[in-house]
Parts: sequence; C-alpha cells; structure tokens
Amino acid sequence: MSSIHLVALPGAVRVGPTGAFQGEGTAEVACARNEVGSFQVVVTAMGGHLQQVEAEVSALRAEKGGEVPAGRITLYREVFVPVRYSSPRATLPPDFYPDPLVPFVNPYTGEPIRGPQWREGKLAGARFGGGGFDLWEGHHQPLWVDIAVPEGTPPGAYTGVIRVRARNADPAEMPIALTVWDFALPDGPTHENHFGGFRSVARYHKLDPGSGQFRLLEDRYIEAMAGHRLNPPLPTRLHPGVGEDGGIQVDEALGRDLTAFVGRYHLTNIEIPRAPFKDALGADREKAIRFYRTWHAYLEKKGWAKGAYLYMLDEPNDPEAYERVRRLGALVREAAPRIRRLVVEQTYAQDPAWGVLDGAVDIWCPLFAFIHEPDVKRVQRQGDEVWSYTALVQAAPRYHPDYEAVKDDHPPYWQADFPALSYRIAPWLNRRYGITGLLYWSTVHWFSPDRNPWDDPGFRIRWNGDGFLFYPGDDAGIEGPITSIRLKYLRDGMQDYEYFAILEGRGGKGVVEEVVRDAVPTWGAWNQDPYHLLRLRRRLAEEIVRR
Repeated sequence: MSSIHLVALPGAVRVGPTGAFQGEGTAEVACARNEVGSFQVVVTAMGGHLQQVEAEVSALRAEKGGEVPAGRITLYREVFVPVRYSSPRATLPPDFYPDPLVPFVNPYTGEPIRGPQWREGKLAGARFGGGGFDLWEGHHQPLWVDIAVPEGTPPGAYTGVIRVRARNADPAEMPIALTVWDFALPDGPTHENHFGGFRSVARYHKLDPGSGQFRLLEDRYIEAMAGHRLNPPLPTRLHPGVGEDGGIQVDEALGRDLTAFVGRYHLTNIEIPRAPFKDALGADREKAIRFYRTWHAYLEKKGWAKGAYLYMLDEPNDPEAYERVRRLGALVREAAPRIRRLVVEQTYAQDPAWGVLDGAVDIWCPLFAFIHEPDVKRVQRQGDEVWSYTALVQAAPRYHPDYEAVKDDHPPYWQADFPALSYRIAPWLNRRYGITGLLYWSTVHWFSPDRNPWDDPGFRIRWNGDGFLFYPGDDAGIEGPITSIRLKYLRDGMQDYEYFAILEGRGGKGVVEEVVRDAVPTWGAWNQDPYHLLRLRRRLAEEIVRR
C-alpha cells in the first residue's frame, strides 16, 4: 500500500528527485521578529506511487497565547529544472536541481494553483502546479515553507503542524517547532544593494513597457524583490520630468507617489538615473550638471540622499573607458559633490598605462574573485566605499596583485551547479572584508539565447541560472513572478547581515568578527557546510539576546 514519508530539512540543503539524504522528524526553525524563517519538508512515496498530493500548514501557537497566523505562512512546491551543460568550473554535475517555487495558493487571486488536467476535452490548470501532484514510488518532492514572523510577535517557542495527504494513502503529519528570538530586524536592508530593473519582463512577455499590463507585472516584481530584503529600482514612471535646462521637475502628485514608493518598499538605496542627454560630456554638459544637481537637491530635501548613488559606468575595460570614468566623475563632482559615484571595477587598475580612477569613483564594485584586501583598505582610507558583485564564473585575473596566490580560489559563484550556500554566504564575505554593498546585474534576464528558464536555465548555454532569480509566472498560472530557491538563500544572507549590524550596535563587534572569520576565512576559502553556518547564526542571535 502506498504511504507518505516526511523528512524535515533546513532551507540551505538541496534534495534531488531521487537518492538518499539525512533529515529530521520535526521541522525546526528559529528567527527574529520581522524576519522570514524557512524550512523544507520532503515528501517521499513509499510502497507505491502517490496520487493527488496536497499539503497545508497550521497556525503556530505558543503556550502563553502568542500566535503566528497561518496567513503569514507560505507553502511552495519545489520544481526541478534540468542542468544539461555544466557551468565553467562547476563543482556539481549536470542533474535536476530544485529552484522555482510554485506556491500552493496564487498570491494575487487566493485560488489554489493546480497542475495540468484534461477536463471535458480541454486542457486546464497550469503547466506547473502547487498542490495536487503525483509522486512516483521512491521519488522525493521537497516542499518549501516560509514563515514571516510579525514584528509584534512575543518571543518564545511556537508549535504547529504540516499535514500532507494523498488520494490513495493515509495522511501524514510533521510537527513544526519555531523559536522567536527577542529582537526584531529593520524593515529595509542595512546591507546596500543593487539588483537591476524589470524591463526584460516586458520584452519576455512582448508587452509595451508603457502599458497597464506591464505596470501590473512590474509592481508585482518590485514587491517580490523588496520582500526578499533587496532594494527595488524606481520604475521609470516615477522618474521626474526634465526641463529644457536639464533640471528635474517634480510636481505634487509625483512627489506623493515617490514618497509612497520609498515608504511602502522600505528603500534604503535609490539609484539616480543617468543624465538623459546625447552628449553629456560635450554639448549637453551644462544640462547634465543641472540634472544631477537638481536630483541631489531633491533627494536632500526628502532625506534620501545618504542612500542614493549614481551607477556611473559598467566595467570600463579599455583606456577610453577609463578616461570616460574620469571625465564623468569630474562632471558629477562639479554638479553635486555628495553624490556617490559607483563604477563596476576593481580597486586597482587593470593596466597601469591607463591611469588610475582614484578621485573619480566613490563606490568601487569589484567581482568577488577580483577583490584584493590591501587595495580595498587603501580606497576605504581615502573615504571611498566598496561593494562587490558577481557575473558568470570569473576567476581572479592575471593583473590581480596576488594572482599566483589566488588563481585557484573558488569564490561563491552564482550558478545552479555550485553549492547552494554560494548565495547566502556573499553578505558574510562582504562583512569579512568591510565591504558595504552587493550588486547583481539582473534578476530577470531570460535571454541570450531567448529561452524559457523553466526548461533551460543556461545563460549563454552554460552559465546555469546566471542573470535571473525570478521565473516568469505564466507557466504556473500566475500573472507575476515565481521566486527561486536561490533568491531565498540570498534573502537569508541579507537577514544574517542584519544580525551582524544589530550585534555590533550592542557592543558585540568582536563577536561578529570572530563568527564571520570562522565561516569565511577568505573569498576563496569559505565553509560550505550549511549546518555550521546555522550554528554560527544561532550564536549571533544568542549574543544579541544576551546583551
């Protein structure tokens, strides 16, 4: 007779559709108030296949009356995507990897999401559903559970249950044990970040970027990004108009909309748009100066200038690009000296013959493998900041000052066929080096070649998962985004960074540095054991509560 077997795992452990793994009989999770905790429950079909599997999670309750309502708990089915061609330097083989998370309930309609069914001679349901799935004997179906703990939740122990049933088997239950620690995370991210915009969504769905349909989609992607502790970009409809003299124009209605947007999504960073002129360094120079000057003045007036920055130039890789950075940097400095000028480039020159960029850049943003700690400290002593970023699978370049020592290092590459912890560990590595921000080039690039990422995650065929952290929702019957497990890992790392900031604010800087160095001695040598990271995180929480 078919039976349902349940095993609990932390979110940081991936399970494939078959094969042995170790887990627990109780789903345990611990988090702060105003934090999202997560875990997995793996459903395995024993003694035969399972038909029409459904699941639900109860509210979580404390003995003294506190509650995390069921409405704050989201249940997802993990969908496996095929990795056919290995990413460069991959440490895991081609396989099926869990990544898209299909909710059991459509967040926009409240209706269950069902898989494909043939009804009355017609195809019904979505290509990928949440509940109602079948499971072959001996196969696994991981379920992902997010628990969004309200800020006002009393600390303590909470219990509940996840129930799984099938049409042809007795139901099964697993207890859930939640510990709520006695501190709260801030609403917006402390760790500065930039993760690109959503114009590619319009391109993928063949929508006019000015249409109401795209605006609806864009708003939903913005909400999902903010819900994972990342700063969404200002949509172009909220960009101020530009006068004939180059100055920005913000009327009362736009001002209200901007204020509402920043407040609703808890923005801690705002990207200043690039001056929209053909010849900003020549004939339109005065207009460009007025554009940046009036933008900064408006941000100062609203109290948003501290977190604002200008993404001035991306990857200057020749002498002409270096000179352009210097000229643009001088223009922006003349316009508004306090605008932070971000350039995606390492803190040392690619070629000494090109000259240096010191004085033209305020935020340096090297690739993970390009980081050189002495140069990071050097520019920080000048008053500059350093963020980090990743793209493709790029090892240290030959012009790295310590190339021979780091050429074989493996920083955390953001592809599906690398350890799952690669996404979560990045904010830890940043904290290790005093790096204050994180940048990624896109969360929705489903192109190069044009493809459906549900079937082919390979950017340029071989970079699996590069350039996207969301999936288009149409294959799951959702007019909006589908989040990935990789995005959840990144969210967890951003939440970990809040622990660093809170503990440091309570006089625990030494403990933070000790814990971080334990997890990440260097960019190229970081602990890949997810259970060890969770133990370190618990130590941080206990130190916070104790102080």
